[in-house]
Amino acid sequence: MKVIVIGCGRLGAELAYNLYKRGHDVSVIDNIPAAFNNLPADFQGRLNEGEALSQDVLHRAGIEKADALAVVTNSDELNTVAAYVAKTVYKVPNVLARNYDPRTRELFESFGLQTVSSTSWGAQRMEELIFHSDVRTVFSAGNGEVELYEVVITPFWDGKTFNELIDCENCLPVSLTRAGRAIIPDRSTRLNAGDVALISATFEGIEGLRRRLMNLDKQEA
Repeated sequence: MKVIVIGCGRLGAELAYNLYKRGHDVSVIDNIPAAFNNLPADFQGRLNEGEALSQDVLHRAGIEKADALAVVTNSDELNTVAAYVAKTVYKVPNVLARNYDPRTRELFESFGLQTVSSTSWGAQRMEELIFHSDVRTVFSAGNGEVELYEVVITPFWDGKTFNELIDCENCLPVSLTRAGRAIIPDRSTRLNAGDVALISATFEGIEGLRRRLMNLDKQEA
């Protein structure tokens, strides 16, 4: 796969190097020559010094044949424009843009861009680890709007159904693992203590489930 990474800060360098190690053809763009020092010494992708919106620079980076492009500078305005140009002018099939400041996220959404906000996502993960280590996040979609959570079934829920456990509109059962064997459950599936349930939920949905788990487990105690 031919991939262009615009921005060679810590995030861009890490992304470019990981892609290179996986065997992809990686081209990196940055207007500050010293930024390329963030790349490990064994990186053998192409380095392109210059402005991200320069046609010449984009041409040298191989944008006409690129399969994917990620814009990960610390300027949301540049990320938005560069991603939009790659998507609409050069027709790059897969375009991703970094959202640096969560307050400007609507800017990306207004252009219909696929966006990753490390700040929003990281803050939400830390909040969960601080207050809710009992329910573990195993997968995050988008910027955390929908996630997959792992819940270990406690003795209180033994014999009860998924419908009793997930009493909310924004939660769905995904899988249930019992004695090492996984099944796809429905809301009528009965739970056993020690089961591991995977539940898809929004942040609001999982918060409701956590409160429910906490309150009912306290009643059991």
